[in-house]
Amino acid sequence: MQRIDLDQWQRKEIFTFFSSMSYPFYSVSFQVDVTGVYDYVKPRGLSFYLALCWLVCQALNRVENFRYSIDQGEVWLLDGRKPSFTDIRKGEELFYIVTAELLPELDDFCRAARAQSGAQRCFIDDTRETQDLVYLSCVPTVDMTAITGERDFDPDDTIPRVTWGKYIDKDGRKTLNMTLEVNHRTIDGYHIGRFAAELDGLITGLAGKN
Repeated sequence: MQRIDLDQWQRKEIFTFFSSMSYPFYSVSFQVDVTGVYDYVKPRGLSFYLALCWLVCQALNRVENFRYSIDQGEVWLLDGRKPSFTDIRKGEELFYIVTAELLPELDDFCRAARAQSGAQRCFIDDTRETQDLVYLSCVPTVDMTAITGERDFDPDDTIPRVTWGKYIDKDGRKTLNMTLEVNHRTIDGYHIGRFAAELDGLITGLAGKN
């Protein structure tokens, strides 16, 4: 983790401008082609949901602005963010939250995260709730177009929220809508565009592993 010198930070003026706002948060929704994810996980018996959690985290970590964290007015650059995802057991209706380590390989992460989720017996493990997370969730029964998440009002909250709906089959492709909620003090639309491009590149890269 590295402390940012605000006086030398290229973003200082934008950061200061949005720091004066009572609600510096905003969200963007966009469509993602996830055909490559589906084609990769199905023959391997992996979770589509967990695979997408891994891909989203990897893409976010490739864009520096998503790794900024604010603490009492100071800005820090995190080494990386890890997934905190919602899950639900088959036949149940109450969800729970799992925080997992972001392992370097997708297959390893899917298996480890599935085992960890299956063994968890509490709603959330508060000891694992740190500032270096990405909040991930899915509404798998709805072709979701957009969503907003809950939060305590804290203008220093820089944890990205990423949520998506069920994938839709059309013309041989699978697509879903994804919503990303961020803090404008550290992240602009440009960075969301870079995230979307990184995510698309990672998904496309899965084809070479089939």
